[in-house]
Amino acid sequence: MKVRTGHLSLTAVVLTTLAGGVVWFQDPQSARTWWAVATATAVVPAVWWVVEDLRAKRFGADVLAVFALLGTLAVGEHLAGAVVAVMVGTGHALDDYARRRARRDLSALLERAPSRTWVRANGDLRTIGVDAVRPGDEVVVRPGEVVPVDGVLLGDATFDESALTGEPEPVTRLRGERVRSGVVATGSVADVRASASAAESTYAGVVRLAEEAAARSAPVVRVADRVAAVFLPVAVLVAGLAAVLTGDLTRAVAVLVTATPCPLLLAVPVAITAGMSRASRAGVVVRDGQALEALGNVRTAVLDKTGTVTVGRPVVVDVVPAPRWFPSGVLGLAASVEQFSTHALASAVVEAARTAGLHVDPAQDVHERPGHGVGGRVGTAAVFVGARDEEPEQAWELAAAAKARLDAATPVWVRADDEYVGALLLRDPLRREAGRTVQRLRAAGLRRLVMLTGDRPAVAQDVAAILGLDDVVARCTPEDKVARVREERSGGVTLMAGDGINDAPALAAADVGVALGGRGSAAAAQAADAVVLDDRIDRLADAVEIAGNARRIAVQSATAGMGLALVAMGFAALGLLPPIGGALVQEAIDVAVILYSLRALLPLRHGRVRAGTAGLLSRFDAEHVALQEARDAVRIAADSLHAGMTEEAATAVRKAHELAVERLLPHERAEEHELYPVLTAEFRDPHATVPMSRGHVEIERLVRRLGRHLDEPGGLTADQVDDLRATLYGLDAVLRLHFAQEEESYFVLADHR
Repeated sequence: MKVRTGHLSLTAVVLTTLAGGVVWFQDPQSARTWWAVATATAVVPAVWWVVEDLRAKRFGADVLAVFALLGTLAVGEHLAGAVVAVMVGTGHALDDYARRRARRDLSALLERAPSRTWVRANGDLRTIGVDAVRPGDEVVVRPGEVVPVDGVLLGDATFDESALTGEPEPVTRLRGERVRSGVVATGSVADVRASASAAESTYAGVVRLAEEAAARSAPVVRVADRVAAVFLPVAVLVAGLAAVLTGDLTRAVAVLVTATPCPLLLAVPVAITAGMSRASRAGVVVRDGQALEALGNVRTAVLDKTGTVTVGRPVVVDVVPAPRWFPSGVLGLAASVEQFSTHALASAVVEAARTAGLHVDPAQDVHERPGHGVGGRVGTAAVFVGARDEEPEQAWELAAAAKARLDAATPVWVRADDEYVGALLLRDPLRREAGRTVQRLRAAGLRRLVMLTGDRPAVAQDVAAILGLDDVVARCTPEDKVARVREERSGGVTLMAGDGINDAPALAAADVGVALGGRGSAAAAQAADAVVLDDRIDRLADAVEIAGNARRIAVQSATAGMGLALVAMGFAALGLLPPIGGALVQEAIDVAVILYSLRALLPLRHGRVRAGTAGLLSRFDAEHVALQEARDAVRIAADSLHAGMTEEAATAVRKAHELAVERLLPHERAEEHELYPVLTAEFRDPHATVPMSRGHVEIERLVRRLGRHLDEPGGLTADQVDDLRATLYGLDAVLRLHFAQEEESYFVLADHR
């Protein structure tokens, strides 16, 4: 209603003001009538806006505008009143455009929930409305469908529970286990004995929680209201003193007209609107001006883990081969079978093989065991990829299982005929841009960064330690997230960033919620105040920086404008500036501060690199992927020495040295001489790449040491094993750290343009 009233009143005010200007040359009295009508037209909505502000316990800039409009009518300064009316109407039209307020109705949550479901009665299947399901009914959920009610499983089944927990890996539930509404059946049909109605189930509870959180969230005080709270009493006091001391009401009106807070009504909305436009170009859509102002004043960020600071899906992070096997062979064999599977982990295996550039032959006679794995025939071998029923026995198997536990990874075992040939370790890895995003958020003024997750404490603590976060809470439910967000809000303006349905209540509860929309749920986007359009967490830092810049410009514009208005008020109080003169002076001030406010449209240079630099970064980034085989060879050679200097171990060591000399070292030298000088110039810091250059030196040293072992008279012997293992494991550690640092600090900039 406020938006429509503002637009209609502005149109009427502009038309009547122009009409007065047209007839003034022929009939000045008629012109004054038109201007009086324009002034009166603006009074009605302005009074309404004041009433709305007072009901919301706000004392805004509209109060002084009403005083000025009524004052010009009282003393007959109709042209001045019309000018003020146009400024006031324009300010609110700009503000309405900047906000584009949208209801936090979370309609996507309700749309996702199924309206009908299958039930089995007397051996027959039929569909009924979800609301008609009662405890005790046997509900049949087909693959890809959402479980409509809480219940108990009548058979083993696998579910995607990410909507409620945020964790991407499918979970296998056994017969008799409880299953919650809102999760998705995967792999096979799930038979569920309903234990609650739809209205009393988990999913409905999440919807209610989000709605309650939104209703209980208090709005952030806006810049214009903060300045107005100080400026308006001063203006009224000056106007009152002018009237009392001089007995001239016109002089008081001149003060009020000059003091009309148009820098607040115009410059602030312009700066905020410009900031919203700049954020949109950076891939972040902000719902309204109030959200942008809150984003620019954030002091605490609460981050969801899965899908926000991590990739949000399982990725093959390591391949542990059996003796006499290489990682590429194990991965290729697994991908041959997994390419026919619909299981969530299968796509991760196939993607890893594609990224490694492996040629994958299609398997024959593929069959899947839901919750266990997939099998098929590759060439003459019967291959199975998935979980294993028996405990690991061989040394490499025990090592692979231990590595999976320590790395909080999921092991997927690969068996050819009756022999296990390797294990794939899958984990939801950190986004490459996550570390840089955290650094930028701190540089933007955030004092506290907290991570919430439904994942295990060990995983959460590792992620928080890598990113340098201030606190972390694991095994969070949607209720826990809302409670923590409310707790953090007591310490300052709080941002919540997430991407899943389980994050929607916390997004609604925060001062400003930011949803990752690239792969996130529509529910999270509906609950949020800003949406990142692509799948990059560093857009969050972009948004905070842009919002902070826009808010600073808005404050500077408002402060400068009000300062100039105070000077003009002094002239008006002394009788040196009549009402129409005050209106024109105020117009000049408005033009100046509006032009200054438009600076918020300018792009921020932070984090951008030139096109040529981006091309180099992309080139070396691709080389990192191609060098995976060489890096794996170093680790395999180190592991092969556990049984001493066998012929197999000696061969692995020679292969590792060969790949290091022929592929790793040329890459490192090219980075040192081609990429790093460019980055030094780009960052304008001669010391920017010095620590990374030290990594190159250490890699070269370790490869030379490995070569000296191979050059020893008599070849490799048993007494070299200890130092060889130390050298190889040291080289592996340095390579892992060095590659990660380059990818997170440098290569990520190639996409940030």
